[in-house]
Amino acid sequence: MKLLLIEDNATMQTTLRRSFERRGIQVVSCEDGQRALALWQASRPDAVLLDLSLPGVDGLDVLSQARAAGLRTPVIVITARGTVGDRILGLNTGADDYMPKPFDLDELEARVRALVRRSGPAGGEASALQSPAWCGMQVDRDSGAVYFEGQPLELAPRELAMLQALLSKPGHAIAKERLFDLVFPGESQVQPEAIEVVAYRLRKKIAHTGARLVTLRGLGYLLKAEA
Repeated sequence: MKLLLIEDNATMQTTLRRSFERRGIQVVSCEDGQRALALWQASRPDAVLLDLSLPGVDGLDVLSQARAAGLRTPVIVITARGTVGDRILGLNTGADDYMPKPFDLDELEARVRALVRRSGPAGGEASALQSPAWCGMQVDRDSGAVYFEGQPLELAPRELAMLQALLSKPGHAIAKERLFDLVFPGESQVQPEAIEVVAYRLRKKIAHTGARLVTLRGLGYLLKAEA
């Protein structure tokens, strides 16, 4: 596994690099927001740890530029900005997870590995698809990737987890609490409203498929085929 660490604090950067390398994870590090995007594109990491308070370009700007450039690498924001508003802003910008400092190194490693597992391989042949098609979408049961008309949808790990759950029962409501457990497993510090951010992003990404993600107030979410 290759990890891109974007962190301007030299002590924190050294501590994290040594910790992950002892656990068999290759680390590429960067301390400057202006260099971060180019290094991200060049190194092709499996996951990114991103501080927000960076010199040159703020971490949220780096994340926004990366997503706009089509980079779908799972991202965990690590920052001293730990308010609920900061977390929602980070998730809405494209982060997949958010850990306020200080944090436990074992928990951070577990979250990195979980995100990489959930992101699944980017490749795969359409012939490997096994689930029934719905609105042109199918789930590869081996990798977990979702395909639309034979082409993989580019989704962040949490968007993918939500779509997988909804495709298991298209046309049927799934409770918001159940989806939260599937999208944010074991993450008790995440606010319940964060599921709305994931739904908002997923809704835009499947708009071209003919499926509509519907919010049912007090019930949850469902996928509905457009007439």
